[in-house]
Amino acid sequence: MSQNWTPPPPAGGSATVPNNLVLAIIAAVVSFLFCCLPHGLVSVIFATQVNKKAQAGDIAGATQAAKNAKLWAIISIAVSVVWLVVSLVFGILGSLMNAVNR
Repeated sequence: MSQNWTPPPPAGGSATVPNNLVLAIIAAVVSFLFCCLPHGLVSVIFATQVNKKAQAGDIAGATQAAKNAKLWAIISIAVSVVWLVVSLVFGILGSLMNAVNR
């Protein structure tokens, strides 16, 4: 038996590429709850492409789709948080202005 034995690649010859699907779904939900922007859906679409591309042997395409899914998820969450903060600030300012004018 050889000392230089390496395990065979996974079935189908595809490497494991993280698909970031959980992050994409969280981003889609956060985006929907706070500002209804499509960024989260874009992230989910890219995340669902990762496994298909990896199984087809397109590791570079799968890696790029995973990066795009993560990027759009981060954009979605960031825009949602900024929108929430701006909404809260304007809501508080509106309430203060209303109280002052009474």
